[in-house]
Formats: sequence, structure tokens, C-alpha cells
Amino acid sequence: MRKGEMTRAAILDVALELASRDGLEGLTIGLLADKMNMSKSGVFAHFGSREDLQIEVLKLYHHRFEQEVFYPSLKEARGMVRLRGMYARWIKRVSVEIASGCIYISGAVEYDDRPGPIREELVAMVRAWQQALLRCVELAIDCGDLRPDTDASQLVYEMYGLILALHHDARFLRTPGSVERAKAGFERLMKDYQNPQQRA
Repeated sequence: MRKGEMTRAAILDVALELASRDGLEGLTIGLLADKMNMSKSGVFAHFGSREDLQIEVLKLYHHRFEQEVFYPSLKEARGMVRLRGMYARWIKRVSVEIASGCIYISGAVEYDDRPGPIREELVAMVRAWQQALLRCVELAIDCGDLRPDTDASQLVYEMYGLILALHHDARFLRTPGSVERAKAGFERLMKDYQNPQQRA
């Protein structure tokens, strides 16, 4: 990488850390410049505007989410194995983010009623992840691991609900055992939706 690219990457790393902690709206050029020991104009030279910076932070977060959760799961066998792997990696990532914060979740709170490019980018990313989950569930139905009458959209909704509850109880309420409850909830879902012919 060239020096300019390395500087830009370093700025984004710090910006992602700040946004995870303070939210995308808490991310300012001034704060970032202080953290990087740079001038505001130096930061602006790499991103042009605060909104551009926020969108680039979103893209970096999404890229890392895909690298940690989505792509490794694609290497696993289709069906229940992949679905379990995907959820396990998702839980693992959220468990780490209990301390730092999840930009998908905090962003939804910040931008649920604020139209604009940042909201559009965030919505597109979350929908892409939900579509990936939906496809994974549909494949599990097709290969016979889940019941033929499984409502794939409903299952994805319930899985997402478990993750939101985990983030809420662990990060906001600081309730012990929240991760274990999220795992237990998923196992209950799998038991309910599993194809009886696949049970031992």
C-alpha cells in the first residue's frame, strides 16, 4: 500500500472504533483528527466530508462482518451445518461487540427516522445480511434438514430477534448469561423447525 492508502486505512480503523463506541453521529472530523494527531484538513483530504467518512466506516464494518461471519460459513456444507455455523459466528461477533457496540444495531437507532445516504447504505447492508440468512434457511429446507413447511422468512425474523435481544440484555441491561440464552433460543428454534425425518 502507498503511504496515502495506509494513512487512509489507519484513519478508518480509528473511525470505526469511535463509531462503534459513540455511534456514527458521534464521529466527527475534529475528534478523529485529535485521535490521529492530524489536522482537520489532513483528515478531510482523505474523505472530503463527514458523511463520506461515515459511509466509508459503514463499508469497512460490513466488509469485516462478511469476512468473519458470512464467507467462512459458505465453506461449510449446505443445510443445518451451514446455518448453525453462520449463527455461531454471528453470536461470536456480537459477543465481542457487547463491549464495543454493533454499528448495525446502533445505526438502526440513530437513522431509523433520518432519510439520507447513510440510512440508505445501512439499510442495504442489513437487508443483504438478512437475504444471506434467508438463502441459508431455504437451502436447509431444500436439502431436507428443515421441515418442508418451514416459513423461511419467519425463521430469519426469529433468529434476528434473538440477536437483538442478546445485544439489548448484554450491552444495555448487562444481564449475565445473555449469550447462553441466545444460543439456547437458537437450539429451540432448530428443534421446532427440524425435519422429523432427519431426527435420530
